[in-house]
Amino acid sequence: MIINDLLKQRNMSKYRLAKNSRVPYSTLNDICNGKTDLKYCNADTVYRLASELDVPMEVLLKPYYERRPSFELFKSHVCHRLKELGDMEFIRQTLASNDIRYYFEKQWHPESLYLLAMLDYISRLNDVMLCSDYDDLRKYRLSNTLFPSSIIALALATKNEQVKEDALANAIPEFIRFNIVENEVRNVV
Repeated sequence: MIINDLLKQRNMSKYRLAKNSRVPYSTLNDICNGKTDLKYCNADTVYRLASELDVPMEVLLKPYYERRPSFELFKSHVCHRLKELGDMEFIRQTLASNDIRYYFEKQWHPESLYLLAMLDYISRLNDVMLCSDYDDLRKYRLSNTLFPSSIIALALATKNEQVKEDALANAIPEFIRFNIVENEVRNVV
């Protein structure tokens, strides 16, 4: 929750924010605990909180309106970014953006771990040390194996599960660590 993060950054309590912004503590508490969505609050409440936290109202509201793309679209976007930027610039921009942590904190674990796997894979190919900022995330693993949609479609069309087993056997190690099957990240059009 963005307000909780901002409170932590500013070393401010919910009580202090409620008092200074003149938003009832019960309302703020419900927002912070997820019982009330900020997007359903009136504009005055959002304005008061944003003013006291010294951020634009959009910063508080953006997480509520951000749409999650399909995982296949996300993977495609990451692969295209890699192709456009090149390995080293991809590594630099991925580390600078902090998107891996951002996605993980939003509970978008497949996206976070896919991006981390890509970062680790490209780092290995270029003899770049792994960024230790994400060591805590490297211990996670998705509960279900994520196969590319093309592999799933082929397995269904041919009624042959061997397709999945072959893809799993040929998966890039950095991806399979997180239970994500990925065989080719550079072959994008």
